[in-house]
Amino acid sequence: MRCEVHDDGGGISASDIPKLFAPFTQVDMTTTREKGGTGLGLSIAKAIVEAHGGRIGVDSEVGKGSNFWFTLPLEKI
Repeated sequence: MRCEVHDDGGGISASDIPKLFAPFTQVDMTTTREKGGTGLGLSIAKAIVEAHGGRIGVDSEVGKGSNFWFTLPLEKI
């Protein structure tokens, strides 16, 4: 199964994408950033998805938005 969430925000630069899933890391680490948070959400999501045998990632282009996705294996019935 694949689940995707698309947005049309500012996008994420290719150099920042590897940082997204690291704990306590935010792309905008400035003291004047508008969004709060601890930088744990995506690292927790990654741990949960991978614990269930899945993968998580993002495709993004600056100025055009992002596509966050995860996959989970489905058990055959």
